[in-house]
Amino acid sequence: MDTLTFLQHYWWFVISLLGAVLVFLLFVQGGQALLYDLGRTEEERTMIVNSLGRKWELTFTTLVTFGGAFFASFPLFYSTSFGGAVYVWMAILLCFVLQAVAYEYRRKPGNIFGERTYNIFLLINGLLGPLLLGMAVGTLFTGANFTVDRLNLAETGAAAVISQWTTPWHGLEAVANPRNWALGLSVALLSIILACQFLARDIDDETIRQRLRHRLRRLSGGFVAVFVIWLLCLFLADGWTADPATGTISIEPYKYLHNLQAMPWVAVMLAAGIAAVLGSIIMGWAGRRQAIWFGGTGTVLTVLALLLLAGWNDTAYYPSLADMQSSLTIRNSSSSLFTLRTMAWVSLFVPFVAAYIAYVWRALSRRPVTREEIRQDGGHY
Repeated sequence: MDTLTFLQHYWWFVISLLGAVLVFLLFVQGGQALLYDLGRTEEERTMIVNSLGRKWELTFTTLVTFGGAFFASFPLFYSTSFGGAVYVWMAILLCFVLQAVAYEYRRKPGNIFGERTYNIFLLINGLLGPLLLGMAVGTLFTGANFTVDRLNLAETGAAAVISQWTTPWHGLEAVANPRNWALGLSVALLSIILACQFLARDIDDETIRQRLRHRLRRLSGGFVAVFVIWLLCLFLADGWTADPATGTISIEPYKYLHNLQAMPWVAVMLAAGIAAVLGSIIMGWAGRRQAIWFGGTGTVLTVLALLLLAGWNDTAYYPSLADMQSSLTIRNSSSSLFTLRTMAWVSLFVPFVAAYIAYVWRALSRRPVTREEIRQDGGHY
């Protein structure tokens, strides 16, 4: 493997890891989706918001970092998807902007909209954020309607656009694919399950914990069913593969199942991740406060394995439904060797950033949220 190929695989791994961490951190959105279901009084809702408010910036920051890493390492995907599927990404961005505004102004004195309006903002972000993100990621497996013409780089003006969307829906056509819905619902339900596990650990209130266990029992069956259906559809579906010598794209039946067989350690990672998530659900049923750590670890392993299946082993990670040869792979969409090498040195600082995040997480979660805390200072958010 030459240096460029190694760096392309390395950066796909980094992006996949960031995406996996992002899916875990979506428990903040899952908790917001339960705001009125769990919080029957204003005091209980404030407890939930203050618990989630300690972590919401980590989710937002990871989302921005994920997008930035994609832009730097695989700019053709960034320009094609973020520039083409503009309606989908604008809807996702709007959801997260509403979240930021809600946490900033929810309990500000004299806010003109009232606390309920900002609660609705949190609810919108909690319900639509994970669903839309899951459906957007689903297009990495099901494809999108775009074309790529690299000869346009020699042109000037409007003709210099290298990739174009071929439908007027600009990404919204993804909602017509049941597989995208299955993945979107899986991510949304998983975020709520992780939220139940997190809040059970972070809020010291038996009434809310009882409600959390009840919601966990009701939702876990639906999550398992939808995710298993999506997983079976993935392994039985055709995939787009690239000839490593010529770069020619062709359809390969059972491509993702073949990827699993070709990369057994990824298969082990996927199995371990699924087992950890299922184990965390059982722990949550029993009221075990450690469930969130098993659920988080399982989520990261599962999503990481799935994204590696999407990009490694000469797989087109963004198939084109309009022109097969326009499909994007980590080989034909990456930055230059110089850029990837320079960023690889920068990525060595990632463990230090992760250590800082872990320190902040621990410091903010040292004491659980209680009713007494809310009554004394009125809540921070």
